[in-house]
Order: sequence, then structure tokens, then C-alpha cells
Amino acid sequence: RPPAEVRGLMSMLKRYIRKDLKEVHANNIRFQAIGDVTQLPDDVQNEIERARSTTESNTGMTMSVALNYGSRAEIVRAARRAAADTVARGGKVTDLDEADIERNLYTHGLPDVDLLIRTSGEFRISNFLLWQIAYSEIYVTPVLFPDFRRKQIFEAVVDYQRRERRYGDVKPA
Repeated sequence: RPPAEVRGLMSMLKRYIRKDLKEVHANNIRFQAIGDVTQLPDDVQNEIERARSTTESNTGMTMSVALNYGSRAEIVRAARRAAADTVARGGKVTDLDEADIERNLYTHGLPDVDLLIRTSGEFRISNFLLWQIAYSEIYVTPVLFPDFRRKQIFEAVVDYQRRERRYGDVKPA
């Protein structure tokens, strides 16, 4: 993205965090950022840390905001960390399993995604939460994201509730 656009986005992010933090905290929501926030400007990192530390004891929902995030990079980072942890424990890289990778994802401790909603009629999943959506149900709507409201959320959830989740299993004959 052009530098001016990035500056504008960072300014908006800081403004939204400052504006909404009290409400998020009052509603017992825990804030977390996923992605490599260490590459963001210091003032943005400070706002993110303030929001995280203010809400870290909250026990309601978790609001995860993806910043400087790419799923492929997340998986590579998780694999490197898992390999280093395994070797540090005296194991071999070939001992790695899925749990080792999952422990090192940005979303560790959160449930996997049950329903992925794609707006704008897009039929691709992009580079977002690739590990976490392995068994997600996908709902595609032609509605553009800015126009996606409560009515459309209810439609997606009702559609999801009608489905039979098999998590990769086959339906018995």
C-alpha cells in the first residue's frame, strides 16, 4: 500500500482504539491483535498494548483484530517456533505434530472458526486464518461488506444452523 494510505489507516486504527476501548472493556471483551505488530509504528504498538493490557482480564468474548497479518507468514512463524521449542526440549523436528504448530499460532487458545462469511460474492478464502478454517462452513453472499448488517448476519447463521457438520467425515450410507 502507498505510504500515505498506510499512515491514514494507522491513524484510523489509533482513533478507533481510543474511542471504543472503554465500551469494549465495559462489555467484558478481551482485545487482542493478531499478526506481526512489531512492524507497526511505535505509537500504534503503544495503543494496541494499552488496549490489550486494559482488557486482558476480561472473560467475555475475545475481539481479535488482524494487523500486519498473513496466514502463510503465521504458519511459517508457528512452525519455526514449534521446531525451536521441540529442539530445546531435546526432541527432533520430525517429532512435531499439529498441536505443536497450534500452540504457536496467533490464535492459540481460541476456538477454530465455525463459519466463514465471504461478502461481495467472493469464492476465495484469501490468505486469512488458513489453519483455523480447516473445517469451517463457508457462506457466500453478494452483499458488499459495508452493507453487511444484522439482517445478513442472521441469514448466514440460519443457513449455518441448517447444515450437518461432519468435520471432514463422510456421511454414513
